[in-house]
Amino acid sequence: MSTSPLRAAMVPITRQMRAYFAPVNRITETPTIFDPAACGVFPLDSPPAPWLDLGWIDEFVRYYDTPTDVVRSGANGLPTVQFRGTIETRVEFDFREWGKVQMALAGGSEHMNVLETSASASPEPSGGTPLPGAAVQAGSTAIQIVLGTGAASAFAPGNLIAVDVDYQQQIGYVGSGISAAYVSDPTDVNNDPNYVRRVTFNVGRVVEVTATSLILSQPLLAGAPAAGASAQVVVAFVDREGGSFFQEWSALFVVEAESGGRACFYYTRLTPNPGAVTGMSMKLGVGLKPPKSGGATSSGSTVSLGSGGKSSSQKFTREAFEEIARPLSSVGLHASFLALPFVDTNDGQTVLCYRSYFPAAMAAVY
Repeated sequence: MSTSPLRAAMVPITRQMRAYFAPVNRITETPTIFDPAACGVFPLDSPPAPWLDLGWIDEFVRYYDTPTDVVRSGANGLPTVQFRGTIETRVEFDFREWGKVQMALAGGSEHMNVLETSASASPEPSGGTPLPGAAVQAGSTAIQIVLGTGAASAFAPGNLIAVDVDYQQQIGYVGSGISAAYVSDPTDVNNDPNYVRRVTFNVGRVVEVTATSLILSQPLLAGAPAAGASAQVVVAFVDREGGSFFQEWSALFVVEAESGGRACFYYTRLTPNPGAVTGMSMKLGVGLKPPKSGGATSSGSTVSLGSGGKSSSQKFTREAFEEIARPLSSVGLHASFLALPFVDTNDGQTVLCYRSYFPAAMAAVY
C-alpha cells in the first residue's frame, strides 16, 4: 500500500484570521455582496468598499446546526431519500480590537455614543442632556467637516465627534448610511433631537482644527454629512445588555495564507445570537518585568487572574519596596451570531454561508 505525500501548495496554513463587516440595508433586507470573482484576492489592508476592516480576530468557530434526516420505505424501512431539517448556522469569535463597530457587533443592540454634557446635566447611564451641536455647513466632505468661523474653535484635535441629522419624530430606522436603531414611538426616545447622534455610526476622530473646519483621521462611514446635520463631541461609547433592536451585518472572514491558498467565509446576513455567550473576556498575557536597578533581586511568584483557575509563573523584581508585575491582560470582545438565509439568484437555493478557496499558484486541483 502506497501513500501520496502532502502536496504543500494544497495545504492552507495560517496564523490568524481577519474580519470584515458591511452594512445590510435594513429596509429592503439587502446584504452587501462579496463576489469572489470580482474582489476575492484583495489586499487585506484595503478591502473593497463598503467593507470595513475590523482587524484580526481570535477563537473563530463555526457551528452548522442543520440536522439531516431520511425518508424510509419498504418492509425493512430502508433509507431512500435524504433531506435537510431546519437550517441553522452560528459563528463565534473574539475581536482583538475595540472600536465603535466592534462593540456594536459584540453587544448586538443599539450602540450609544455618549455625547458631551454640561456639569449641571442630569446623570443618565447612556449620557444626559448634551451640549448643543454645531451645525454642519455646505461644502463638507466625509473627511472635512465645515462648521464656519468661530464654531470650529469649540472642538480640539483628538476629539471624537458624531455627525448626523436631528431626530424629527420619525418612525423607523435611524442613522445615516447604517441603520443604528429602530424607533417605533417618538415618545420612547423623549422626542430627543440628539437621539440620532446618540446612536449613529457616523463618528470620526478630529486630527486638525482650522479656522472653519474639522479634519478627520478617517472618512465618515456615511460619506459627506446630510443637509441639516450637526456635530457633537463624543466622550465614550456604551453598549447595553438588553433592548429590542438587533444589529444585522454582512460578514467576511479571511484566512491569511502563509503558504497555500486563501480561504474566505462569507455570511450574507449575521445577527447577534441571543442564546450564546457574548461580551468581554480577560486573557492572561505576557508577564511584565520592571527594569532592574542596583541592589534588585529577582524571585519567582505565581499570579492568579480571574476565576477560571488559570495561573502563570511570573518573575518580579524586589526593590527597596516590593513590586509585583501582574501579567498583561488582553480584554477581548466576544461575539456570537446567527446566520440569516439568503436566496442565491444563480439557482434559487437558500444559503447561509459561502466558503470560497483561492488555490495557490500552480497548486493541484484535487
